[in-house]
Amino acid sequence: MRIFYGAGHEQFAPSDLLRHAQLAADAGFDGICCSDHFQPWWEPGESGHAWPWLGAVGATTKRVALGTAVTPAVRRYHPALVAQAFATLEELFPGRVFLGYGSGESLNESPFGYDWPDGEEQLAMMDEALDIIRRLWNGETVARGHAHFPTKNAKLHTLPASPPPLYVSAFHARAAKVAAKHGDGVWTLGDPEQAPGVIDAYRSAGGEGEIVLQAMVSWAQTDEQALEAARKWKGAQPPEYYVDDWHDPAKMYERAEKTISDDEYKQKAIISADPQQHVRRLRDVIDLGATTLAVMNCSGADPEGAIRVYGETVLPALRGAA
Repeated sequence: MRIFYGAGHEQFAPSDLLRHAQLAADAGFDGICCSDHFQPWWEPGESGHAWPWLGAVGATTKRVALGTAVTPAVRRYHPALVAQAFATLEELFPGRVFLGYGSGESLNESPFGYDWPDGEEQLAMMDEALDIIRRLWNGETVARGHAHFPTKNAKLHTLPASPPPLYVSAFHARAAKVAAKHGDGVWTLGDPEQAPGVIDAYRSAGGEGEIVLQAMVSWAQTDEQALEAARKWKGAQPPEYYVDDWHDPAKMYERAEKTISDDEYKQKAIISADPQQHVRRLRDVIDLGATTLAVMNCSGADPEGAIRVYGETVLPALRGAA
């Protein structure tokens, strides 16, 4: 089982996040994944661009896998551009790159003047985009594309020796079926109420690839510090933000703080000063069926200390139990 380090562009400046990624690689994580956002989930926040940052990670580390958690193609990216970007990364860093792909959020698309679609259209767009990405990676010329993503003889003129793995984000059964159709794995939250159904739908639809389960963690010297320094991530928790037209970060955080209690938040995220609590909770996530665990470091109080604690205690304990 692989364990990825999750880097949040919403929380840290790109230069700080690069240092975190380098430390995570040295600490023993198997891969580095990062969010791909135009806006953060709250104000004030950060919003460095994922793609050039991944190039910097690849150039300053040696062995770790690297990719996004996750990239959409809606308005700000055409799928042909996504295909080109990750083909280029794979050519630069052979065997290390993956593309995590998702349906996106209004938060990152509406600022480009886009009217956010309903769930049916989001699913259709994801299916179309993944088809184009796959065909371009296979060396095809995509003459016309699809309804949402037209092309005129689009072709990638620089391809890697083999395409990178493609992991498709899914929060429900229908998206899991799209993941089985196009992906090398499915990516979802390590939520015991949600993950089993997503995994079952993916497997039932013929999916035989990776099961990437994501967990959000915060470590600090005290439980109180761990909570307060990760409090802003409440802004990413309401499920409607991933489907409905929410794109004002300040209003999103305000609503989340009003509707999600601290106790509920601590059930969703692993927030503790005790490394053994992190080990126990992450083992529960692994037991849901993960073949890859994506640990998103939201430790605002001491992110580098959290990486050290994971390298010294948490990762060895998890691997010892595998």
